[in-house]
Amino acid sequence: MTDCIFCKIVNGEIPAEVVYNGTNVTAFRDINPVAPVHILIVPSRHIDDIRDPRAFEDDVLKEMIQVANQVADMEGVAESGYRLLVNYGPDANLVVPHLHLHLIGGRPLGPMVTRQA
Repeated sequence: MTDCIFCKIVNGEIPAEVVYNGTNVTAFRDINPVAPVHILIVPSRHIDDIRDPRAFEDDVLKEMIQVANQVADMEGVAESGYRLLVNYGPDANLVVPHLHLHLIGGRPLGPMVTRQA
């Protein structure tokens, strides 16, 4: 996909602070972090989202989680804890239509979702 910002980061066309660069998975710092550690883990090839059948090919999701665990160790949040999050669709605020996993940590994160009346 030629206009995908994450594809451009993976291909080195857009600068990013890459923390992991593998054959199948790339991880880089989020430009709008919500915590001291906020890393995006993406498949290196374009996959639209978690509902895309290609997400389940070639152990892509498995490798993304393995990389997330490795990056959590590298970032020093493995022991204190971290959150892994995948968004899908407008209600979840999916902004970039390229499958990605958020690794968030470095402080107490509180509840996953707050109740609203």
